[in-house]
Amino acid sequence: MTNVAIGNPGQPGVTDDAQLNASFARQPILNRDGMLCGYEIKVLAPSVPALPEAGETPGAPEAASAANGAGLDAAHTNADTGASPDDAPTTPAAPTPAQLLARAVVRGLIHSDLRGALTGHPAYVDVSRDMLLDDSILRLPAERFMLELAPSIEVDEALIARIVQLHGRRYRFVLDDVTQPTDSFARLLPYAEVVKIDVTRAPAALLPKLASVLKSAGKLLVASGLDAQSDFETAHGLGFDRFQGYFFARPQTSLTRRVSAPRHALLNLLQLLAGEPTVAQLEAELKLNPVLVMHLMKLANSSGLAVGHKVTTLREAINATGTDRIARWTQLLLYADGRKVALEDDPLLQLAATRARFMELAIERLPEAGRDEADAAFLTGVFSFVDAVFGGSLESTLNVLTLSRPIQSAILQREGVLGLLLSAVEALERGAWDEIAMLCERLQPLTVEEVARMGLAAGAWAGVADRSAEGLERIED
Repeated sequence: MTNVAIGNPGQPGVTDDAQLNASFARQPILNRDGMLCGYEIKVLAPSVPALPEAGETPGAPEAASAANGAGLDAAHTNADTGASPDDAPTTPAAPTPAQLLARAVVRGLIHSDLRGALTGHPAYVDVSRDMLLDDSILRLPAERFMLELAPSIEVDEALIARIVQLHGRRYRFVLDDVTQPTDSFARLLPYAEVVKIDVTRAPAALLPKLASVLKSAGKLLVASGLDAQSDFETAHGLGFDRFQGYFFARPQTSLTRRVSAPRHALLNLLQLLAGEPTVAQLEAELKLNPVLVMHLMKLANSSGLAVGHKVTTLREAINATGTDRIARWTQLLLYADGRKVALEDDPLLQLAATRARFMELAIERLPEAGRDEADAAFLTGVFSFVDAVFGGSLESTLNVLTLSRPIQSAILQREGVLGLLLSAVEALERGAWDEIAMLCERLQPLTVEEVARMGLAAGAWAGVADRSAEGLERIED
């Protein structure tokens, strides 16, 4: 990979890209079987100071507008669109704000906690014209990133030549946010492996024909913007290959989910754990559920809980694991698909685990937060969409779980600090950076950057929790 040196890193009035930090959030992409197969990366790019004009005092540049999310192309007007990527001058010039922005985003994609949060899945990330034309993009591993081209990107011979060059290095391209064919779409289509269509915005009469033609051309189709079950069913029926959105976390999903133990048994165990059960009581309850016993024995013998010898009895497993871990394991097992699915591929369980862990990490940053508050935050996150599993009324399910009033109020009405944190993680899941900023004003000292960082850390935790014995194990029947 090529490492790009930043021109004049110490020159007054010139910002080194190492001083700029981008933030990232992720949104799941599922395959036709309802399993995770990738993540869309939502980018909050940093603000880049403009270079001083002639006659201005170095070191006092005006603030440039921040490009965020899918709007990275806002910096395109700063690019030297007439230059070929291979015609770089011998003496490097000071980088433009657009180049600094592009390099900062690339650096963040490589060096942030993003890799752990991807849990082995490819990342779909918007790339601006400036990112494509700057050689810093060569630092991105081609096998891990799908490069998305927005409809607004300026397409000319220089861009096509660069895409051909990158394609020769095995970089893969996605035509993003397609609603109907355009001239830019037609020019870029030969170089795209994937086409992402917003099925909620594409003309309904055009969608079947568009999907059919693109499938015939060998393109992989991604349906985006799917928050309703009906939209998913439409896209699935048209033969789409991938699906992006949170339809799977809504009640009454038609995706068949089989849990590894009867749900009523899990609820009974959770109700028992809500008190202070004795080992004998836990042992009696677990013996009624052989599948739960099997999972607990595996968990107790995992590397993260090694006790120096193989655990062979249920009582030993309970003592080795502890009631706190058993409780968290049971809570998350509610969401697990009963098929032989690796946890990092199970979208609902990953979402539940990530949200719960984020809540726990975030509340620890707030004043006067202790262990009880952290536990309440975890419970708020993990049960915030339990209706996706049980259907029916969320309120009635929460009552069955005998959750405290602050937790129920946070989930149902978004009240209190727990409610604010839950709103923050929901906004993070959508990449709604402005909304996160407003919430952080009420959650000081939390910042947008910290929220994004904790979101990635929580995703990484959820992806390896089955191997770290922090409350999960691999689901295998």
